[in-house]
Amino acid sequence: MGVPKFFRWMSERYPAISQLIAENRIPEFDALYLDMNGIIHNCTHKDGDHVTKRMTEEEMFIAIFNYIEHLFGKIKPKQLFFMAIDGVAPRAKMNQQRARRFRTALDAENAREKAIAAGTEMPKEAPFDSNCITPGTEFMARLTQHLKYFIAKKVSEDIDWQGPEIVLSGHEVPGEGEHKIM
Repeated sequence: MGVPKFFRWMSERYPAISQLIAENRIPEFDALYLDMNGIIHNCTHKDGDHVTKRMTEEEMFIAIFNYIEHLFGKIKPKQLFFMAIDGVAPRAKMNQQRARRFRTALDAENAREKAIAAGTEMPKEAPFDSNCITPGTEFMARLTQHLKYFIAKKVSEDIDWQGPEIVLSGHEVPGEGEHKIM
């Protein structure tokens, strides 16, 4: 969702919040909060993905886990690692989301038809429908289960994951990720 001009306002009011940090001089952090939906979207499909590109669900999940590990490894939170996946949105936002999801499906179909008309050979596998990154879908249920397993495995095997409290607020918990974090 995002709040228009919020980052600019924060940066102007608190200039120290946005600084380049040298790779070897990363400060200590007590907490790391991740709004997971941006990560999920970026790891399952890129905006510039060609209509013929396909990823398996397993490849998508691995990309998500790798990105989480990368962020955790850079920040190394001491007390809390909170991951929030969008749950059911507030009623006021539902119509906007419905319209956006319809538009996304229409754009994908138009791109597919354009590629076919241009003679592009299409893969036999069905394309990934980004609309399944929606609370209550089978995809989100599987992803949440895999994330729970991933977290349990990391906590049991990686000493860095044993220190902070690890919280996963999944798609079954109402509210958008950024609202859960706040």
